[in-house]
Amino acid sequence: MNVKNCRKCGKIFNYIGGVPICPACKEDLEKKFNDVKNYIRENPKASIPKICEDCEVDTGQLQQWIREERLIFSDDSPVGIPCEKCGTMIHSGRYCEKCKAELANGLNASIAKPQAPVAEPKKDNRNNPAMRFLK
Repeated sequence: MNVKNCRKCGKIFNYIGGVPICPACKEDLEKKFNDVKNYIRENPKASIPKICEDCEVDTGQLQQWIREERLIFSDDSPVGIPCEKCGTMIHSGRYCEKCKAELANGLNASIAKPQAPVAEPKKDNRNNPAMRFLK
């Protein structure tokens, strides 16, 4: 049995996997996520500091939800986080569309495509003065 201390409250709990927080803190976090989601629907032009202040959520937690694509903002929203590769402001995920395409192309290029074996032409040994043996 794997037992850990909760990262938020410090209580001991049976750790199964994922984020090391206890079930009670996980439930509270989901309630806060739903509160933030409803707040954003009602206030689509709110900024990150305003959302965090009104919903009593840490800025880091809000950015994590955006990076996990649990929260996605429209293009006209003032909310944005920097792309992890180039720094361009994006509204969800970890990378901008340009960097996603570059990463995908790089992965595709690194995978070797199977090629048909090239048949070597047979040598004509009749004119070769080498010694031959019969079996």
